[in-house]
Amino acid sequence: MNFPVHSIGFLNFLLNSLLDGILIIDKNRKVSYGNTAVLRMLDIEEGELKSLPFPNSIKDEKLREFFLLSGKTKEKEFNLKGSHLLLKYIPYKIDNKLLNHIFIIRDITDIKDSQSQLLEEKMSLDMIEDLLQYAYEGFALVDSEGKIVKWNYEELLGIKEEDAIGKPVSQVIENTRLDVVVKTGKKEIRHIQRIQGHDMVANRVPIIRSGKIIGAVGAVLFRDASDIREMAKGLIELENKINEYKGEIERLQDSRYTFDSIITQDSKMEYLKKLGRTAAQSNSTVLILGESGTGKELFAQAIHKASYRKFGPFTPINCAAIPRELLESELFGYESGAFTGAKRGGKPGKFELATGGTIFLDEIGDMPLEMQVKLLRVLEEKEFERVGGNQKIILDARIIAATNEKIEEAVEKGRFREDLYYRLNVINIDIPPLRERIGDIPLISEHLLNYLVQELNTEKKIIAKETIDILMKYHWPGNVRELRNVLERAINLSTQQIILPHHLPERLIKNKIYTDSCKKVYPLRDVVAEAEKEAIINAITKAKGNKTLAAENLGIHRTALYKKIDKYGLSL
Repeated sequence: MNFPVHSIGFLNFLLNSLLDGILIIDKNRKVSYGNTAVLRMLDIEEGELKSLPFPNSIKDEKLREFFLLSGKTKEKEFNLKGSHLLLKYIPYKIDNKLLNHIFIIRDITDIKDSQSQLLEEKMSLDMIEDLLQYAYEGFALVDSEGKIVKWNYEELLGIKEEDAIGKPVSQVIENTRLDVVVKTGKKEIRHIQRIQGHDMVANRVPIIRSGKIIGAVGAVLFRDASDIREMAKGLIELENKINEYKGEIERLQDSRYTFDSIITQDSKMEYLKKLGRTAAQSNSTVLILGESGTGKELFAQAIHKASYRKFGPFTPINCAAIPRELLESELFGYESGAFTGAKRGGKPGKFELATGGTIFLDEIGDMPLEMQVKLLRVLEEKEFERVGGNQKIILDARIIAATNEKIEEAVEKGRFREDLYYRLNVINIDIPPLRERIGDIPLISEHLLNYLVQELNTEKKIIAKETIDILMKYHWPGNVRELRNVLERAINLSTQQIILPHHLPERLIKNKIYTDSCKKVYPLRDVVAEAEKEAIINAITKAKGNKTLAAENLGIHRTALYKKIDKYGLSL
């Protein structure tokens, strides 16, 4: 078969003549072709399709999820603005190498409308039959003379339908009032009716057409009144379970911070905010580095809130806080019976709960090596299984990781896998400590002060200039978190509207004296003592209260450290 001379133009003509939409993405995830039908179906301008990062040009957020490139064939039906679309994704490979991602979109609205109409009619008939057969413990339909025309009391009373039809209802059902309802036309709802020694709950409703009573239907809702109490108990349990799930969902979606929440005038921090906003527009993995208290989770939440996944859950998990034997099940979930103590029915993991949103792996540097292997495989294959399960679950969550570890040093020492480091370190955000951006302290202090005043429900406070001077001369080993705690303490100690130096912790005031001593001459003994105290406080803060580790970092024995703490009267 020979193509015309202008084969590319001819191929474009053919593809644009198709009713099906064709969208081709190259291996670099850039749009290489989209025919006229796909632009129309997805309501996209051709310029938008090729200028915006794929799939950001697709306006509908749920539809956009299908176009995330997974490398595995998939198919899905989707309703878009009244149109029913059949979506198909095919990875085009040669010699097992992925060359293109192909999407085919077909409008099946007319087919679905016809099918739906037939299905609805059938379902209506089936529902009526099911309603009569199964919705009640038993029911009877009578005509205008109170004679039975339809019957479903066989299981309840032991009387077959053929033995009941045509007989007056009062002769067949004990204590019935259906014959009365046919005469009065008044419905009776949730009446107690004693049948065969049991108090049953029944409804009786007249059937009226054109103002005339043509019959009535009676139905037993509960064959024993005590069933109502059991049902009420079950509803309370169900409501409690729903509230539990609702609380979990609200907790997972608790991402309150945006880039506006990052208060700074520092040029490096402004650059990092710009980098974060850029990162939010893609689905690439982000690695956030920084000392404890610098605001790594704040950056992670801001990226989530600025991304197209902002309406999905933000799911944080502290890799250092979960026992290593539970970490896998916490991340990936487990099936019923996977291990001793597993919940019946299993439990979804954080990766599953984060579907459509962002998962934040905090303290990733403390993740055990055996879990690093499993995490790497999940990130590479974009799928995972629950512990004890064999069903593949597609990973549909943006990964943001963070650590206060010197991660490259951890890689060199073999404590962190090099391949996982490079897989996570696609976009790197290294947050500087507060001591390297002292100029931000007045701004951050004012912002934190206003926030804390509202949180503590106290009167408005201001910070004295000399207090700010002390704050700016401190080295802040605990960074912004430590600054927040210092200000909260000051608010509680201040009885006036102004926060003065004596409202600050002693270590900050002594640090001011020590800093000033650089300009004055003090006895060497006092200078050494101040330096020792500051070094001890700094070491214990960085070791997160672990005095053994702090002593090791200071190069002294633990007993010597305790003696110095007692000597200087430090409450650590």
